[in-house]
Amino acid sequence: MKVFLTGGTGFIGRHVVRALLERGDDCVVVSRQDANPWDDDRVRVVRGDPTRSGPWQSALGGCDAVINLAGAPLVDPPHRWTTARKNVIRASRVQTTLTMVEAMRAAAPAPAVLLSSSAVGYYGSHGDTTLDETAPPGTDFLARLCVEWENAARTAQDVARVVLLRTAPVLGPGGGVLAPMLTPFKLGLGGAWGSGTQWWSWVHIADVVGIVLFALDGTLTGAVNVTAPTPVRVAEFVEALGDVLGRPTFARIPEFALRLALGEAAETLLASQRVLPRRAQDGGYTHRFPELRPALAEVLGR
Repeated sequence: MKVFLTGGTGFIGRHVVRALLERGDDCVVVSRQDANPWDDDRVRVVRGDPTRSGPWQSALGGCDAVINLAGAPLVDPPHRWTTARKNVIRASRVQTTLTMVEAMRAAAPAPAVLLSSSAVGYYGSHGDTTLDETAPPGTDFLARLCVEWENAARTAQDVARVVLLRTAPVLGPGGGVLAPMLTPFKLGLGGAWGSGTQWWSWVHIADVVGIVLFALDGTLTGAVNVTAPTPVRVAEFVEALGDVLGRPTFARIPEFALRLALGEAAETLLASQRVLPRRAQDGGYTHRFPELRPALAEVLGR
């Protein structure tokens, strides 16, 4: 299979490309840089800005599938969502997806599959309610963004099978949600944020890759939650991380401090989202890391 990727040089993208190569696929990666971090002649890096139409779009010719993983970071490094920042976040997701679909339509033949990123932020904050793919969207900025992002991908439905990957915060070595946490936790300065009682969905990078390949090769369409089957409360996550690191977790970041520092962006940390990967499991996917502590231990080499 020949796969075209946006966001291929990002944290998730690098793992997905590596897995595709390991199973014998060829990859075409659009990037703003010329460098090929894989040093493999089965990866072709095409320089371009995926938020804009351009010569890079012709590289989709001959590709069997598209995996759209592009998206500017939401809160890493921490920053407020100014109007300018929101525009960057939106363009990196919605506009990239629209230009990708434009390129798919121009390809002859069009790639048969589009796997397009979304996020569990689609659901907004729902307290203790269990959420699967049938739950309605929230109304905050991130939820509305996810709706627009997914709708952009759905415009390809008449030419390709479309899968919307609603991904939880990812645990993995060298990146993901743990990267900004490790230093304070190792120093004994880690702790819960907000009330600590809000539900927090998570997923190991191995299962992100696993569900991506499962969706790529299978028959799934529409929304698929890319999460572990065991969401935890923030306080449980913090305790597990502290235990794995062997460090105390007495510190706490109160809600008012997060809102003061991050403004609206604080909702990404304070929202309560108890999201389950119903469609992946019903389709037959088996998680490699269904439980939090073994997942943390593997990531941290403990």
